Amino acid sequence: MEKLALGSLLPNLTGKNQRGEDINLSSYIGKKTVVYFYPKDDTPGCTAQACSIRDGMDELTKNGIEVIGISADSVSAHAKFVSKYNLSFSLISDESKEFISAFGVWGTKKFMGKVYDGIHRTTFLFDEVGALIHVIDKPDTKNHAQEIMKKYQII
Repeated sequence: MEKLALGSLLPNLTGKNQRGEDINLSSYIGKKTVVYFYPKDDTPGCTAQACSIRDGMDELTKNGIEVIGISADSVSAHAKFVSKYNLSFSLISDESKEFISAFGVWGTKKFMGKVYDGIHRTTFLFDEVGALIHVIDKPDTKNHAQEIMKKYQII
């Protein structure tokens, strides 16, 4: 599966967030937008990544950056994850893997000697016109907000 190419426009896809609200990615055109994919709610790496973004959200928002997380978890799983860690951004449920396929983040993974298919943790950064300007293939989960700000040249 090929990842979304640099210069590609924010896909016109709609999914449900943790509150059951429809979120359409193309509605974010006009804003700097971060779309990050992660494997599973409430696991150590995914929690560290979400909490890093939560902790940096004031600075991200101040600089006009919107953040959307996406995994194949259910809306209810996202709701629990958001509540447990007081997350202030939308998490889209992609049980059908429509977003995952469009962004090209599904593939073979290895963990503790096992090989399986899953979501590759990947972050996509879009500019105000909705063009993909940077892809972070292996995000630093504990410092992800700072990593995003560096890519947008905020810090």
